[in-house]
Amino acid sequence: MSSSIPRFITRLFAGCIGLAMVATAAAQAPEKLKVRLDWTPWGVHAALHLAQQKGWYAAAGLDVQMEDGNGSVTTVQIVGAGDQFDLGHAALASMMIARDKGLPVKGVAVFARLSDVGMLVPAGAGIQGPKDLKGKKVAYTAGSLEAPFVDAFLAAGGLKKSDIELINVDAAGKAATYAAGRTDAAFSTIPFFLPVVSQTRPSEAVRFADYNLNMPSFGLFASEAKLAARREAISKFASVVAASWQYVYNGHEDEAVDAIVAQRPQAKLDRKVLRGQIDALRGFFALPAPAGQPLGAPVASDWSVAVKTLTDAGLLKSIKDGNDFFVPGLVRPVALNAASPK
Repeated sequence: MSSSIPRFITRLFAGCIGLAMVATAAAQAPEKLKVRLDWTPWGVHAALHLAQQKGWYAAAGLDVQMEDGNGSVTTVQIVGAGDQFDLGHAALASMMIARDKGLPVKGVAVFARLSDVGMLVPAGAGIQGPKDLKGKKVAYTAGSLEAPFVDAFLAAGGLKKSDIELINVDAAGKAATYAAGRTDAAFSTIPFFLPVVSQTRPSEAVRFADYNLNMPSFGLFASEAKLAARREAISKFASVVAASWQYVYNGHEDEAVDAIVAQRPQAKLDRKVLRGQIDALRGFFALPAPAGQPLGAPVASDWSVAVKTLTDAGLLKSIKDGNDFFVPGLVRPVALNAASPK
């Protein structure tokens, strides 16, 4: 009997160690997070793909899956209305409009603090602002985000729509229409299209934000349900992406281009366009970040300005407090390992 006691204790002890190891492994298993992007791969995704390529999500205890999208409005609707995604990356003005209409979504991080919407004009054409558009032919898309701001933009130059020739062009064909010289200017999202059209028609940009038409642009958002259930994981992801953007703009733009191409090998991406988009986006980030805040942390005054901009354009009807559109404190300083994983 006495000889069997040590064997029993040994088996029991070994069993406890085994259970402890399983429990420890489970505790250390990366937390899955599914993210819906705004569009197919382009420069605005640089920091997100770079963080994946460098293993920064994994280092933060996250297993991240990113799915390409087909427009900010669709991404906002899908992320806000269902359980399929934990958070989304999109133009946050679209999120604000959706929240005002009752969709329970809130901003988590803002990377491009200035509106990306504006006007593309040929380099050297002498069109420096709305006052120079009189008699010009301008392409726009009636159902796009830029359309509600055209009147206010023209008014800043003392013009009305009747003073120009507005050409309604489908979003898919607008860049080609302008690049071919069939219009004198085009309203669109600047950082996406500027590098694309400049390959055949060297161009410059006029930002709506410089004419008191500002609102937060690209960033991260989530549904209120996901924020309640997965707040810490969402915070980790937002913080890593924010730190990744800081790394990109500290002289690692080409490394970010490489990461996008590596993460989306089937997309047949143009490296020159990607680099041009990343460079164009920098002017919308309002760098450096406010003192004492990491890049990406929402700035309350930005949202107050956005409420006025969107309300004046008739896009917001009920919510008047900018603070209602975002969650503070989720973007935190993060130290990244610059070396790529072996």
